[in-house]
Amino acid sequence: MFSHTLSENWVQGFSNKNFGFIDNQTVCYPCGNYILFLDIETKKTSVLQCQAGQVGAFAANGNSQVLAFSDRKLNPVIYIYTFPELSKLTELKGNAQLDYTLLAFSFTGPYLASYSSIPEFVLSVWNWQENILLCSEPQPGVMATSLSFNPMNWQQLCFVTESSVTIWHIERNNDEHHLKQKPVKLPDGQGSMSPHKGFFFPVSHTEDPYYGPDLPVSAIAGLVGDEAETFMPRNYIRPSVYPIAHCWTATSEIYVGCKEGYVLAIDAETCSVSALQEKPLPEYMRKISDVVSYVRREVQKKKGGKPSDLQNRVLFAMAFCKEGLYAAGNEGILFFYHIKGLQYEMKICADILQPISSIIFSPDYTVLLLVTDQGTVYTYKPAHSGEAVKLLDACSSCFLAADFLTPGDKYCVSVTISGEVQVWLVEDGTCLSKLNLDIEATAMACCPSSNSVAVGTKTGQIYFLDVTKVEAPRIVHRIFLSKFPVLSLHYDQSGQFLIARATEGHVFILDARPSKLFQVLGYVVLAGEVLDLSVVSDFKNDLVEVVVLLNVAEVQRARLEIFCLSSALTTDNDKYVNGQGMLNASAIKKEQYDLDYPLTSAVRLKDNIVYGYCTCAPFICKYQLSKENMLEDPSVFLSEKRTPSNHFASGFLCLSPDSRWLASAAKDGVLFIYHTLTMDILAQKHCHSYQGGGIRSMVFSLDGKFILVNGENDGALVCLKWRKIKKIEVKEATFHWQSLLAVLNKSTLNENTVLKSMAEWQFDPESTSESVPEEKFKEAPLKSSNVEGTEEDGNITSLYSASTNDMTWIGQKRQKIIREETQRFANQKKELQMGIKKLRKTIQKMMHENEQVPDIEKLEQQEFNLDIEEQERAQAEAEQEVARVRKEIEMENLANRYLQDVIKHECWDAMCVKGRAVKCFHMACEVKNYPLMERSKEELETLEKVLRLKEIETADLKIQKKNHEIESETVLSKEEGEKAEEVMTDDSASYCLVGSLSSQYGGDTSILYHQWDLHTREQKVNQIVLLKEIIYKVKTAFNKEFDIVARQKEQEIARVRERNLRIQKILAQLDLQVEVWEPALTDDEIPERALTVQDSEIKVEKYLTQQEREKAEMLAKLEMERHLAAMDNERLRALNDMMGGVLEVKKEDILKMDIPPPSFMSKPEHVWNDEEKKIFREHERKVKELNEEKEKYRRALENELEKLQASIQETTKNFDETVCKLSERKVKSEMVIYQEELKIVNLVYALLLDEELDTREAGLHNFLMKKQKEKVKTARTIQTTKNKIEAYRDTYENAIAEEKNLERGFTKEFAGVPANLLDELFQLYKHRPKTSVTEMLLDTANPYGDCSGSTQDYRDALTLLMKAMDELDSPEHMPHGLDLSIWERFCLARRNKMESEELVKWKALTLAEMQAFLQTRMDDNEKIKSEIEDIFQELTWLQEEKIKLQLNLTVQFLLKQGQVELESTEIPDYTDAILINKSVIEELNCSIMAQGEKKIASMVECKDFSKGIFQLQWEHKKMRMQIEDLKQKARDIVTLPISKDRQLFLTVQNYDSRIDHHISLMEQTLGIMDELHKKNVKNRQKRIKELEKCISLKEQANYELSLELKEMLVSVSERRHIFEAADTQHVSEKIAKQRYREILKQKHLRDLVKEQEEQLEILQAEVERLRSGTFPVL
Repeated sequence: MFSHTLSENWVQGFSNKNFGFIDNQTVCYPCGNYILFLDIETKKTSVLQCQAGQVGAFAANGNSQVLAFSDRKLNPVIYIYTFPELSKLTELKGNAQLDYTLLAFSFTGPYLASYSSIPEFVLSVWNWQENILLCSEPQPGVMATSLSFNPMNWQQLCFVTESSVTIWHIERNNDEHHLKQKPVKLPDGQGSMSPHKGFFFPVSHTEDPYYGPDLPVSAIAGLVGDEAETFMPRNYIRPSVYPIAHCWTATSEIYVGCKEGYVLAIDAETCSVSALQEKPLPEYMRKISDVVSYVRREVQKKKGGKPSDLQNRVLFAMAFCKEGLYAAGNEGILFFYHIKGLQYEMKICADILQPISSIIFSPDYTVLLLVTDQGTVYTYKPAHSGEAVKLLDACSSCFLAADFLTPGDKYCVSVTISGEVQVWLVEDGTCLSKLNLDIEATAMACCPSSNSVAVGTKTGQIYFLDVTKVEAPRIVHRIFLSKFPVLSLHYDQSGQFLIARATEGHVFILDARPSKLFQVLGYVVLAGEVLDLSVVSDFKNDLVEVVVLLNVAEVQRARLEIFCLSSALTTDNDKYVNGQGMLNASAIKKEQYDLDYPLTSAVRLKDNIVYGYCTCAPFICKYQLSKENMLEDPSVFLSEKRTPSNHFASGFLCLSPDSRWLASAAKDGVLFIYHTLTMDILAQKHCHSYQGGGIRSMVFSLDGKFILVNGENDGALVCLKWRKIKKIEVKEATFHWQSLLAVLNKSTLNENTVLKSMAEWQFDPESTSESVPEEKFKEAPLKSSNVEGTEEDGNITSLYSASTNDMTWIGQKRQKIIREETQRFANQKKELQMGIKKLRKTIQKMMHENEQVPDIEKLEQQEFNLDIEEQERAQAEAEQEVARVRKEIEMENLANRYLQDVIKHECWDAMCVKGRAVKCFHMACEVKNYPLMERSKEELETLEKVLRLKEIETADLKIQKKNHEIESETVLSKEEGEKAEEVMTDDSASYCLVGSLSSQYGGDTSILYHQWDLHTREQKVNQIVLLKEIIYKVKTAFNKEFDIVARQKEQEIARVRERNLRIQKILAQLDLQVEVWEPALTDDEIPERALTVQDSEIKVEKYLTQQEREKAEMLAKLEMERHLAAMDNERLRALNDMMGGVLEVKKEDILKMDIPPPSFMSKPEHVWNDEEKKIFREHERKVKELNEEKEKYRRALENELEKLQASIQETTKNFDETVCKLSERKVKSEMVIYQEELKIVNLVYALLLDEELDTREAGLHNFLMKKQKEKVKTARTIQTTKNKIEAYRDTYENAIAEEKNLERGFTKEFAGVPANLLDELFQLYKHRPKTSVTEMLLDTANPYGDCSGSTQDYRDALTLLMKAMDELDSPEHMPHGLDLSIWERFCLARRNKMESEELVKWKALTLAEMQAFLQTRMDDNEKIKSEIEDIFQELTWLQEEKIKLQLNLTVQFLLKQGQVELESTEIPDYTDAILINKSVIEELNCSIMAQGEKKIASMVECKDFSKGIFQLQWEHKKMRMQIEDLKQKARDIVTLPISKDRQLFLTVQNYDSRIDHHISLMEQTLGIMDELHKKNVKNRQKRIKELEKCISLKEQANYELSLELKEMLVSVSERRHIFEAADTQHVSEKIAKQRYREILKQKHLRDLVKEQEEQLEILQAEVERLRSGTFPVL
């Protein structure tokens, strides 16, 4: 082991993780690697260190006085400690891999709940006394925020996350424990409870005749696995309230405070949620409350805080007591809620003006602990109703640095990152004072020569604090060095210099003495990144050496730069500093050393020995800065010795004041102390951990007795002291400390006096720097200049506009130099400005004269430039800027061109038919074609495949039809065959059944499947492909017509242009100014015109290069020369002058002709001679003839113009009619396309519905498998539990029997006792103490009272009972006359009897609990069975729906307008209607008509026959009368001897005709009988054909039934296997019974049908018999 030992003197810090009472007077909380125990009365602190590193989760139980915490290493462990012994009871090792986030003790009993973080997220329940994991349950991905046991029932847990609350029930089965969760449905953000809706199992199955069955959204979304069960649509998801705090009540309810301001009450058994409402206040109380709120807001405004709204409060913490509920939140107010039902009354108990994060009651419920986020802890006693008392005032952020205050043995100072400065007592860690700088700090150091503290900030400022009064530190000065953050501050041991390290290699040197007002002496800029800095004081030579470690980026080495500071620097500063404040190189004597290893920290001893912490390997290097240790490269030093550092990650070194001890610290959190001579490890201390970032800084006290160490991110400040150390080292350290104090005491007293006299620094919001007195650098008034503000003069701006108070020290130095130079060279500047002004005027005059001279004498503009180089530089800069802008424009144009190419490729080049339009000439009618994209190779292959498949199916169908026709030809007659062919022809020609008119507009509907044949998925997919092909053909057909019309328009425009040329000529001849209508194609009609840019579209001037300009000038010059040459042709000029440029006069020029008047017309008419008069008359005649010709020609031109215009109007109107017809064609084509697209939509919907049904079926099968596994598991648990109950019942009965045997054996055991004493002993044997129950809980303030139910409760009750028995066992209660030995034996027997009774009671409770567990599992099993049965029912329903959807097709009909008419506006209900073929109706109508005709014919025949009967009866009567006459005659003739034939011959007048008539009657009767026979034969043949049709239909139906029977047999076998695997015998029996009943019902119906058929046949036979009896002739 090590020769020296370090121990914690004290630990300070704060952690917002958790607080808890360990007993009634002690509070504990974690901080870094430690757990701190704070006595609320004495405020003394004790420490418990976690040996494994940083403390993770934490929990304390004040009732049992135990605490639990976890470490943060891999595979973390939970430790259980007792208080106040602080001894470890046990370690709980679970399956967590990284960390525990939550721990919670039960109110009573040895139970602990834990929750691990990523990756397990497991909730576990432990018995910490027996170190047993009772149960656990994973919660994948759930981040918990709080966890707590129900104080009234340890078998209930409240598990809270950021957005949910879950009640976990711990079900116990003797020694087995199980976790069962009950999630709580929280209200939404508005506080309203939305009804729970099951998305996986809908309430009912509704079915729409068009849209099909109503399926769950999970099936519609295509989810099958576990996601299907938990899926919820986004529109149904409403964000619930966010629970923040919760607490249990005495009635097992949970009060939950939400982020939205609601307070909820949750019943732990039913998980019902209710929102608590504030009881309305009376009017006067409301006014008082408003006044109090207003006063509080005003007070907060004056204190600089943000006013809080008490009406919209958010509760962050809750605590329950007997009187009600205490709660607090962000307002910093402690509220008390008196709750009655769902209403509460609220009052304010305390106001601490800080956000409260948690409130905790002590175990005796007398003290309430208030914990804030800012590190302050208050105590409040509800019984006294006083103000909250501050218990702890810690820092709210991590410690940045700490240092000892001179002389180093009494006080120390620390600073946090947020800028809080604390002064501590070194002896016990008492916080003496606190000062908040309200700025982010980066460094801190204490001055050895005075009680001042320097604090560096991120903004480059240094604050100086006066700590002469440790109870009241104050800010006395502030310096604004630079804009760079201050990284570290270092004082030399004499307290003369303060070295500040900033970024970018800046090191500032300040005078550390308050008497010098902390003057900035200068700064040094180093070439590289500064990694570390240390200071070594040489008191003999009065020098201070500064050792700087630099990072050399080029090589893997470190570089040391050492410079010296002498005391002369403070006395004669200007001698060693340049004007900008930088120290001269000669004044600091800088030395540079390159080391052979990369280092992160380095310290130097006084004998040129340097220790460095290496980063590439874990060791400490020792260097001797001498020439002997150099490598071949003279600038690189070789390390003498390398000592293993025992660290990992980067670290740093720190040297003790006497340079005897070297400390190393790193991110692993371990501190090592080495001896600088031997580099032996003296001591080791694991005071921080790598989880908290390791050690940030450390420092030795001047006497070497104490060490301050603060962590990186764990928020702990640890003060270490030597527990074991050699006396000689103590003496040496004390001697060095005393010698150093002897040196420092000379100046400390004076500097402290000056420091006390300094005024407190006040922050000025208008100033950010006070480093230099303002009067030193007053600005000199700037004189205004009369120089004109032209560009040649330059822009003259003030460099001193900024105030010195807003500038850094470096900036003020630079400003001072600029100001001095400006004042020094003011006259020279003025003279230069005047000279420049004169020179400018001279040059302007010369330029003006140059403009007046001839061109040959003119000078170029550049000749007047005095500074050619500056001009060239400016031009170069301008050209560079132009090139940059041009490049940006080119890149932008390139991007636009790329975008144009992409758009053109996708929207233009990819189209085989470009979109264009055709417009009318005179109407606002426009027709567009169908843009068609080039079909891909895959689409064409798919189409070809489908067409080939359709051809094969069509051919197969034709062959089957042909075979069927061959079979039916033997039966069908010729007439019916022709009739069937006509019906088939009519059906093929009907568009009604096809559902569209695409065949009339270019589509081939013969390739389509019949709408009644689309049963399979493949057929529907193929139908969609074929429908797309028809749409493509319809569009293609329309595009052909469109192209014809487009070409026709081009031709019409060409004709119009030809006619317009003639019209323009006519208008020119008629000298008419009429605008000619010129038709043209628009951009919509020529879309490719939009892809090219015309010159006329460019509105800006085109940029031409130098070559392009020269070329354009040359072409213009050639054109001018050609034009001049053409103008110089004498022949052309003469022709133009004499004949208007033509050699002969055309007829078209007659209107331009004019007869010149004779020359004598200028003379008066009376002086004309005859010849002249003749000539004048001839002239008048010619003029008249010419005018007539002109008028005639003008009329001809006007007629021609009207004809041309009428022709143009007529042709364009005809074209407009063509476009209108094309538009009508487009509308009808659109109608056809929409019809086909509607078919596609219906087919796609059918496919989608089929997929949804398959998805739902797969999801149900998956859910069924889970339920079956769960059922098997539950059944196994039930069986196991039954076996355990049977076994435990035996032990219980044995215990009862044993308890009864003890009672029976009492008389036997004490048989020798007299009867009177025996009776008295038996009464005492039955007597039980009454104090055992009342002594269970003596705390009357506890709101939860007595709560039991665990094994520990049984043991505690038994222990208390035995304690109560001690009083009854005393000899005072012994009966008089009884022997003492018998009494002792009696007491032992009574104790055994009582233990047996308690054991029986406990076993009875355990047995009841096991039976309750069994009943719960059986209820779960029944529930699972019902769920499985529901799943089977839904699967059956899905199968039926799938079959129904395959048969119940969606068919599209095309009906004519007015074909369907309704008498009323209500649409009939067609749900029970069926769709059949028209041929069936026509056949039925034909058979009905045939039967009607037969009936009419028979009725006519009956009528005729009745008429014949009447006629025969009349004739019969007539003949009877004749018979009587003839008989009378016969009697007269009887006497004559005549034979019968002779008599007949004599009686009949025409005997031959009579014979012929008789023969004809016989022949007629025979013909009638033949016709009747033929008719009967024909009827029998028709009947035979109908029966054959029925037979074929029955055979087809039998074939289909056989196929269905096969499928049903397969499904039956599958279901039989499923039922057997699922153990669903009762379900299968129920389904079998139901199926059996259906079969019996069908059998009964078949028997009934057979009976009815037989009765019908009998009735038909009876009808035939009656008919034949009535009409025997027929």
